[in-house]
Amino acid sequence: MAVIAFTTFAIMKAPYGNPEVQGFEDLTPAAFLQAEQSPGFIARAVEIDDRTELTNFERDWGAWGAFKVPRFYDGGFETVSDTRASTLSLWESIAAVRAFVYSGFHKQALIGRHAWFRKPEWPTYAMWWVTPGLIPTWGDAVKRLELLHDSGPTREAFTFEHAFDAPNGK
Repeated sequence: MAVIAFTTFAIMKAPYGNPEVQGFEDLTPAAFLQAEQSPGFIARAVEIDDRTELTNFERDWGAWGAFKVPRFYDGGFETVSDTRASTLSLWESIAAVRAFVYSGFHKQALIGRHAWFRKPEWPTYAMWWVTPGLIPTWGDAVKRLELLHDSGPTREAFTFEHAFDAPNGK
């Protein structure tokens, strides 16, 4: 039975550490913890070396691969200029990820998004089915976001509104 890969991507109005986006930063650890405790959660991309002097682009993400961003990103690649917010995770089902996304701390982040993030001209998330045990990479996530942007929902990259059944039909 396939599992769902889920990636999010947004560009903040200011870099991390700026008071304009502090509300989002304050919510992030609680939202990650809530995701990890949610029914149907499998795993999420977490850097192996949490050395604060390294940027996300320099950190070791293990099986999740080198950190990448889609072509829509026009922010900085250094900690002081980094304005992207992105996640990559695995879930047992679309229903499980939907339940998390539209509840709790993540819902609070969605409500506050207009204050913290630029209005997107790109998909802010994408989903696709993967074989259990397969870890998608950040490169896979970028490819799916760009595919969704360029081609709309397909079996390879879709949204809640235009979802596709798992390859085995379950």
